[in-house]
Order: sequence, then C-alpha cells, then structure tokens
Amino acid sequence: MVMSSTLRRLGQIALGLGAVATLALLAGFLVFAESIARDERTLDGRADGIVALTGGAQRIGDAIDLLAGGYGRRLLITGVNERTSRDEIARLNPSQRHWIECCVDLDYRARNTIGNAIETRRWMRQHRFNTVAVVTSNYHMPRTLVELDHALMGKDRVLPHPVIAEGFDADRWWRHPGTAKLIGSEYLKFLVAWLRTRFEADPEQSRAAIMMGRGKPIKLVSEAVLRAQY
Repeated sequence: MVMSSTLRRLGQIALGLGAVATLALLAGFLVFAESIARDERTLDGRADGIVALTGGAQRIGDAIDLLAGGYGRRLLITGVNERTSRDEIARLNPSQRHWIECCVDLDYRARNTIGNAIETRRWMRQHRFNTVAVVTSNYHMPRTLVELDHALMGKDRVLPHPVIAEGFDADRWWRHPGTAKLIGSEYLKFLVAWLRTRFEADPEQSRAAIMMGRGKPIKLVSEAVLRAQY
C-alpha cells in the first residue's frame, strides 16, 4: 500500500516535471522565433573582415556588397562546395568581379556551422583581425553567433548581418508550415549548440562536436582545391 502510494506520487512528480519542461521549451521557442531579425539593416560600424556562410546565394551577394561598401578589408566565404570555383562565383556576381578577384578567400573545409566558426577563427588569426561581420540567414544567425563566440572565446567583436530569405515570413511564421518547421528545427539545433558549448573548451578538440555534427567539422580537401582559395 505504501509502495503503491509512493510510486503514484513519483509518477505525479515526473508528469509535473515533464509538463514544466514542455512549457519551458515552448516558451523558449516563442522567444527564439520573436528574436529572429525581420529586416536587413546596415551594419553598425566597420569590421576588419567579413565572413559569409554558404547556404544561400543571397548571403554571398550581400557579403560582397558589404566588402565593396568598405565594411571590411577582406571577405571569407566559408563552407564552399569543392566543385564551386572562384570563376563561378564571379559569373554569378559579374558586377563585383574585381572584389572577388582581389579580396575574397574561399574556405572548402568547413562541413557545418561548427566548422564555419573554426575556419573563421583561423582566418582571423592569419590576417590579425579583431572584428568580423558575419553574414548568414536571419533564422541561422543565433546559432552562428553561439558557435563564433565560443570559437573566438569572446576575445573578438562580431557584427551580425542577417539576410532575410525571400518568402521567409518571420512575422507570421505560424501560417506557413514550412517556415514553422524550419524555425523549430533551428531552435532545437540552437539549444544543442548552446548546451554543447557550455561544456567544451575548444570545438577543434571536441568529441561532442564530431558526434553532433555526424563527423569532423573540418574536412580534408585536395591541395589543388586549397590553392584555389587565394
């Protein structure tokens, strides 16, 4: 009788904790959705360098425009597919060919957002940059900032420049199943990234980063591809 009462009480406590956790996740999701940038704004100040994360053509175009506008001295495009050459990027942005040829570096090694942050750190150290403007989609920006802040160890200034994807309605996301699913997926990835970065010292030495990213965040590429970076 006493055992049955104890088990019932434990079950009630477990249900209560589960309900609280669910409400906390839901509240966090709503805060996350509300925090997503609605409009593209001019960068607040200049940076030493600019970094664009691949994943959308508009990101690269916006980053090159920032470079041409004097918001940074060099641009790193990180996570480039090995089959994408500098000439192809120039063909897609013909009016900015001069900037692409003189001041753009291509990173073919990053496999994911963790890798993007690692390659950004290496690039900044190579050029002795202390401030960087980061260009990525608005829904991807929160996780990117977590990874960058962790990789840079809070020593460098990061200026976010969120890109608003065409057709992405952050104000009425609940009316569009695809947008709601995208925000939900990004929210879960953000939580995982935030938790992981609380417990690891360096993403380059992290087993958790390998496990969660389903492989090393930085991949090996051929020497020919590496030479094409510069």
